[in-house]
Amino acid sequence: MAALDWVLTNHDLYNIRVVNLSIGTPAIDSYLDDPLCQAVRRVTDAGIVVVAAAGNNGKDQNGAKVYGQIHSPGNEPSAVTVGASNSFGTDARGDDSITTYSSRGPTRSFTVDDNGIKHFDNVLKPDLVAPGNKLVGAAASANYLLATHPELDADVSSDDARRMMYLSGSSMSAPIAAGAAAVLLQANPSLTPSLVKAILMFTAQPLAGSNTFEQGAGEINIDGALRLAKLVRTDLSTSTALGAPLLSGAPPVKQTIIGGQTFDWGKGILCNHAYAISDELITRYQKVYGPGFILADGVMETSSSQSPDLSMLTDGVSLGLNAVTSDGGTIGEGMPFLNLSFLLGDGGLLPDGIMVGDGIMVGDGIMVGDGILVGDSSLNLLNGDETARMR
Repeated sequence: MAALDWVLTNHDLYNIRVVNLSIGTPAIDSYLDDPLCQAVRRVTDAGIVVVAAAGNNGKDQNGAKVYGQIHSPGNEPSAVTVGASNSFGTDARGDDSITTYSSRGPTRSFTVDDNGIKHFDNVLKPDLVAPGNKLVGAAASANYLLATHPELDADVSSDDARRMMYLSGSSMSAPIAAGAAAVLLQANPSLTPSLVKAILMFTAQPLAGSNTFEQGAGEINIDGALRLAKLVRTDLSTSTALGAPLLSGAPPVKQTIIGGQTFDWGKGILCNHAYAISDELITRYQKVYGPGFILADGVMETSSSQSPDLSMLTDGVSLGLNAVTSDGGTIGEGMPFLNLSFLLGDGGLLPDGIMVGDGIMVGDGIMVGDGILVGDSSLNLLNGDETARMR
């Protein structure tokens, strides 16, 4: 929080536009009350994109899937929360999948009312995923991790000053998204945090076989995001009318080719307890893209239903109300996983996707296994395809 306060004080002096938070702690208090989440919101409101790691608690000690373990501050709606995908060392995207350890949503931070009843946030997270398995990066000289775990050495050089190492986890994925955000802002400095987040999600690639709580809008697609960002008008302001043209030219083709594989963009954005879908999200100006707003401001909710706020979103934007296991198409295509209206009723998510009405999730308040990682200095070796997980 002290670091984020420093950013707030000095962002104009140093032109700070993006903050990466490859850290996390169990999300217990609602994002409304969590001081770290509040600090992230203040930074976002100042016009700075904040990227946060989702966490690495996606499975228990027996390897079974675990839901509801998104870390703080990744549970903050304004943050770009990033989970970890596995590229298996290939350029093509057809074999990419979500790592087994990447934390899954929904968020389970909560408030407690006067009767002692918990009310869970149940925000759809992560927002997207990025490669985070066995990434090779520079190793500091006299690196403690390499000294104690030589198997992490990437065998690039025997010179201690030039060594590189493998690391895995959402803390490796988050900087990829933060770097992508910086590239978008370099191409179009007028982008607000909400626009950067919307562009990253709208252009993401839904990975087949993974559900919304595992991948959010899909895997990051810097080619599509950059093409779209370059077209966004640079004269947008708080006085821009809802529904005004968003782009300075014709909309881009909503496909990308990477590694010889062509895939469609997800064409949707997550907004708390649902997701918005429409080409109008990139062709017409939405008030939620303005400074000081977050994407969830475009949705009106009751305890059992939600609908677009037509003062914030154009009338051509609709909400997808089912979390799906993607077929690899757009964000709403695939096998229904559960109806998102259950999230409004404080239901608890069980591993098989069934909701219960008492607001209790299996494992709520319990540390899963003995490998929960908190802070910025823990290492937990894993078996299989994950070499190590950080934070």
